[in-house]
Amino acid sequence: MLKVLAVVLAAGVLVGAAPADWRMLDPENTLVIDSTRGRIVVELRPDIAPLGVARIKLLARERVYDGLQFHRVIDGFVAQTGNPNNRDGGVSAHPDLVPEFSFRLAAEAATVVVERSDAREGLVGSVPFAAVSSREQALAPDRPMRAWGAYCPGVMGMGRQADPGSANSEIFFMREAARRLDHEYTVVGRAVAGLDVIRSVAVGEPPKTPDLMLRVRVANDIPAAERPDLKVPDPRGPAFQARAAVMKQAMGAAFSICDL
Repeated sequence: MLKVLAVVLAAGVLVGAAPADWRMLDPENTLVIDSTRGRIVVELRPDIAPLGVARIKLLARERVYDGLQFHRVIDGFVAQTGNPNNRDGGVSAHPDLVPEFSFRLAAEAATVVVERSDAREGLVGSVPFAAVSSREQALAPDRPMRAWGAYCPGVMGMGRQADPGSANSEIFFMREAARRLDHEYTVVGRAVAGLDVIRSVAVGEPPKTPDLMLRVRVANDIPAAERPDLKVPDPRGPAFQARAAVMKQAMGAAFSICDL
């Protein structure tokens, strides 16, 4: 039952949901990746990583990403791409970016799903986050909560070298959860469609026959009639909240935001 419910939630399908349980994606912050394995649609979140999101959109519009390989793919971990020379260490013509490993969240922007004594977890749109506990937040109630991206399946991050300030053009997608990456890499968004594509690209470092990002576009740049017609669950909607509550009750202390 839990496995089925997790698949339903991850796919954005809320059985019996009303129109108010859905939301439209912002086309200016939606990335459409057509690959050799199929289409990936990513909700970008400039409210948590403004520099990273701006860079990804810039490179998409410059067509830097078109034709690049998924050059490092580890089963059960990540699918990495976005390097102009198709190997680790490649960069664009633009300068490296400062880290955006954590961010401040206004209460109205966040949907807290899990409350623990030492932390909270929730969603900003489709993107999972972890944050300081309610107790710690009470020490500075006048400030937005301090949070960081949670590396759950489908999450998109900015790759980098050893220097934390070396993110440039490389991006990666989580094939499975790896929370050890929290605080270490900038989260920029999450795939709202195409997790099956991310999990199907050829594995290897590099793969023997790498899959490619054939074309990468910002949805706003695609003619309206050709854009992906997607609605995604609103985490504040009653249908989503009810299903999350079922999972939390069934899984108890083991429940994590990555289970959604």
